[in-house]
Amino acid sequence: MLEKIKTTSDYLKKQTGLSPKIGIILGTGIGGLAKEIETEVTIPYTDIPGFPISTVEGHTGALIFGTINGIPVMALQGRFHFYEGYSMREVTFPIRVMKVFGIESLIVSNASGGLNPDYKVGDIMIITDHINMFGTNPLIGRNKDELGPRFPDMSEAYNKQIINRALEIAKKHHIKVKQGVYVGTTGPTFETPAEYNFFRTIGGDAVGMSTVPEVIVARHMNMTCFGISIITDSGAPGQITEVTHEEVQEVAASVEPMMTLIVKELLDAF
Repeated sequence: MLEKIKTTSDYLKKQTGLSPKIGIILGTGIGGLAKEIETEVTIPYTDIPGFPISTVEGHTGALIFGTINGIPVMALQGRFHFYEGYSMREVTFPIRVMKVFGIESLIVSNASGGLNPDYKVGDIMIITDHINMFGTNPLIGRNKDELGPRFPDMSEAYNKQIINRALEIAKKHHIKVKQGVYVGTTGPTFETPAEYNFFRTIGGDAVGMSTVPEVIVARHMNMTCFGISIITDSGAPGQITEVTHEEVQEVAASVEPMMTLIVKELLDAF
């Protein structure tokens, strides 16, 4: 595993002259940030040794090296989901590669269903914590001490200092944001009313099908993490309606400029 990670990292180092410290997963909500990147090189996932291939509509499937406001970044256009049939190791492999490459901080975004009755479709939620409901963990198996400790601390999975800076940026631009707990599930089904109720009862504010495995592995490797969600549908009692992937994409596209603005200005905080 470690040799495979190093092989992929070494390949990427040969493709770029940049040495970014910030990695971004351009998931639902900040895909438009790619347009803000002064691109040095774009590498399709199919050309990267050991990389899975994204199969979800709306996920491009390419790695970008470039700069935003002069700050070097490494950005993944499209992530890998457990529901696509990949193992947890495959889902989180790009995070391992990022760290070995030299990335110290990770920014992630996603679309999620609102659990908190105060949330509305189109709201932006800064993730303050998460609940792992995948039924597994990407760190299960023999631990590699070179990558991180056997029992990593998760008391501050999402960096509080970065969260506070994001709140300041949102306030400056008069962007209303929520703060809440993200529940990560396997998918690919959207939740039943009973599941929505259960996830709210255990402390969730929003639910989605990604992010948690990536952040667990990032924290295992001592990376600073920041996460942000778009509420694309509601699971609150009395607000549940039939949901399609197309509708999720439409809501995300409408909010994306505000999410992109927050993340773009946030880069200076890392």
